[in-house]
Amino acid sequence: MKRTTIVTACLALFTAPVWAGPDGDNLVINDEIEMVTETAAPAHMENVDTIYSGWRFRTDETQALQLDDFDNPAMLTVDAALDYFDTVDGSEGKSCSSCHDSVEDFAGFTASMPKVMDGKLVTTEDFLNEHRATAMGAEPWKWSGNDMQGMVALLGMQSRGMPVNVAIDGEAAPFWEKGKEIYYTRYGQLELSCANCHEDNYGNMIRADHLSQGQINGFPTYRLKQAKLISRHNRFRGCIRDTRAETFAEGSDEFRALELYVASRGNGLSVETPAVRQ
Repeated sequence: MKRTTIVTACLALFTAPVWAGPDGDNLVINDEIEMVTETAAPAHMENVDTIYSGWRFRTDETQALQLDDFDNPAMLTVDAALDYFDTVDGSEGKSCSSCHDSVEDFAGFTASMPKVMDGKLVTTEDFLNEHRATAMGAEPWKWSGNDMQGMVALLGMQSRGMPVNVAIDGEAAPFWEKGKEIYYTRYGQLELSCANCHEDNYGNMIRADHLSQGQINGFPTYRLKQAKLISRHNRFRGCIRDTRAETFAEGSDEFRALELYVASRGNGLSVETPAVRQ
């Protein structure tokens, strides 16, 4: 396919803006946890003045599912994770609660993830599998498995309503720079970057759905299309695949760096985990 044809095909994906824009919608979960879904962009964002939660771009019906935990379909997986928190697993005869009095001990944890630990950029999935191996003697979980993402969501809920506050300086700086490079790199036959969709065209329609700013403050998120909790890296992989490119693997160093950069673009928004998206 000629380059001019590819460019035309790319432009045809986006239709004129039909998003109503900021309309003052409020996300209050269980009538008590008020979320910040719109705030000034972090200083390190050069091309965007205001950041919005992905919740703001969804239909009324999808938004409503996140207002009450009884209606949120992700809670079935989260409840299973809560049961597992007290379940002995592995050769050491321990459960999560053997070391942690309560899952509430993780309040604030997700709001600062990923972060550098012992010189390595660590995601919540890394943290969980490391503790399964060293403390419990248990087998690692698959990155996008229900057990893993249920526990990631359970830990994330302990920070729900807190502002995302991911560090990007010091030891984190080189990882952040790598993530930024990936975010602005064009991939695949369609020659699209993350920024082409989520920075240049948010609010527009792509096929039958609104483009959001690609914020990940609600991940893992229950995606109605797939009827399960979806990890950040699973969504990254899907986006790059849609450009008709070879994609990185879940848990790769590339996706760890991209997660740090994208998370930092949401600094100031509330942790919504687990969110609901189309």
